[in-house]
Amino acid sequence: MRRFATNGHYLLLMIRSWPVMAALLAGAAWGQAPDYAADNIVNASDYSPGPFAPNSVLTIFGTNLAWSTQQLAETDIVNNALPTTLDSVAVYVDNWPAPVIFVSPTQINFIIPGNEVDGSVPVRVVREGVTGPEITLQLIDAAPALFALAGYTIAAHADGTLLTPDAPANAGDVVVVYATGLGKTQPNPAPGVIPLTPDRVAGPGALAVYLNGAAIDPGLIFYAGVTPYSAGLYQINLFLPGDTPTNPEIRVSVGTQMSLAGLLLNVQ
Repeated sequence: MRRFATNGHYLLLMIRSWPVMAALLAGAAWGQAPDYAADNIVNASDYSPGPFAPNSVLTIFGTNLAWSTQQLAETDIVNNALPTTLDSVAVYVDNWPAPVIFVSPTQINFIIPGNEVDGSVPVRVVREGVTGPEITLQLIDAAPALFALAGYTIAAHADGTLLTPDAPANAGDVVVVYATGLGKTQPNPAPGVIPLTPDRVAGPGALAVYLNGAAIDPGLIFYAGVTPYSAGLYQINLFLPGDTPTNPEIRVSVGTQMSLAGLLLNVQ
């Protein structure tokens, strides 16, 4: 029986309140334009560089990005869609406003619209009509990245309880691993629309999960797709083989693209 973790809201809240990684600039001049560079745009899950995939959660680090810090609130979600402006700040991807989930003077979290296609796209930040530099990003079908915390991937037991060193999984358990950038799904959500159903990735046969470098049997991957009620968030439900070692490195690949090395899975 397929099971889905019930803490998708928890992960979305984590995305909304992603830590600000640079000190806020005190007394920044109000007329200064948003300032950032290509190297300042990374995956919000693990801070990895591009290329990126549609429906991925990205972070822009910079200065003068917004006048204040604002997190996405429930009242900002209208008709089950995320806003394209927070605190008068918008991110334009391919000259269209993208869903925005967090802004501050030094950081913006946004989602690459899910209807984008492969190729180079321009990205720019606009704050109250003041435009920052236009940066070109490279998009590809899928660019898997795992959500990370203190060297471990964020994952949960089948009942939705997060895996921690004090509450690890065991060989033979079903776990839910959270990711972004797994690519388009069937059906594919419209830009900014929060998915309400467990829609699978469009090419599940191309997805693989590796524990300590060894691919697990594809038959042990029960589900790979969006996490219902959480925009930009994917999950992989998998059965841990009986020979799963303690705290194995976990990586996910889709085609030739693979998540970063070095993240561990909490397993006893």
